[in-house]
Amino acid sequence: MAKETMITYLDDYLNKKIPDYELALDWDTRNHSFEIAFRIYGENKGQIEIDDVDGVASEEEVIEFEDAILLVDPAKTVYDSADFLAVIPYEGKKGMKKSELTAVVDYLKEVIEEGQSDLLDFLADDSEDAVFEMKWDDAAYKALIKAGNDYLPYPSY
Repeated sequence: MAKETMITYLDDYLNKKIPDYELALDWDTRNHSFEIAFRIYGENKGQIEIDDVDGVASEEEVIEFEDAILLVDPAKTVYDSADFLAVIPYEGKKGMKKSELTAVVDYLKEVIEEGQSDLLDFLADDSEDAVFEMKWDDAAYKALIKAGNDYLPYPSY
């Protein structure tokens, strides 16, 4: 049996832990990064005009929101942190502790569920200054990391 790596563990655990949401796991071998993208949806019953972060207005019946977190090798990965909900480093070829990867997925599930609820609340709020924003709290994520020193290596290609 092949040795478990960061990508195989993430793929298995994401499917097991967060089966009810649309997720995509993308391994960018050139950039030494793993992107976990997710989508949430909300019904815009009143078809209220909503401006996105770029000021683009939408009155769609179903609002789709997509965001992502990025796992990076700080020495090799090129990225703009503004493009991601969170950027989490791993240790090059050594990879990342299994307990940290588990915490990433466990906390991501909380973030997505809270985001889904907040999106629905936002769509029900008809005030002009209502704002919807996803939040990643590093301290909350780190609090979920259990003790353990088992590393899952960066996959070889």
